[in-house]
Amino acid sequence: MTTSTTARRLAAVALTAATLGSLAAVPATAASQPHRPDVQISRVQYDSPGRDDRSNRSLNGEWVQITNNTRRAINLDGWTLSDRDHHTYRFHHYRLAGRTTVRVHTGIGRDVRTDLYQDRRAYVWNNDTDTATLRNQRGRTVDSISWGHRHR
Repeated sequence: MTTSTTARRLAAVALTAATLGSLAAVPATAASQPHRPDVQISRVQYDSPGRDDRSNRSLNGEWVQITNNTRRAINLDGWTLSDRDHHTYRFHHYRLAGRTTVRVHTGIGRDVRTDLYQDRRAYVWNNDTDTATLRNQRGRTVDSISWGHRHR
């Protein structure tokens, strides 16, 4: 074996070892976890418990939960939450604290830090199929979630 062949083999072994070493430094969970958006729709209760009798209690039994996955507060002023039929709720003067959630209820209620109310007298979210879409103040889709199957 010549000196240049030995040198090339040693260089290849060293390069392979360095590459494997750098891969071992990345935790497996970090490499396999999907990216979470900063703000996302984390849950939807589209079928309020009990009878659908349009009572305020039943209307508030359907809600969409929005989660801030960051450590910093995010200003949701001007953001919207809408369904396929374009029923739209607009956030006004609301800051979602870091690592917290807020539920946006359909019915009438008093807004507090953890619960906001659309003040509607009719259901928004279809039980069989629908899509909830969260958009920022520029109208760009931040997140959406769908359920059921659309038949047409």
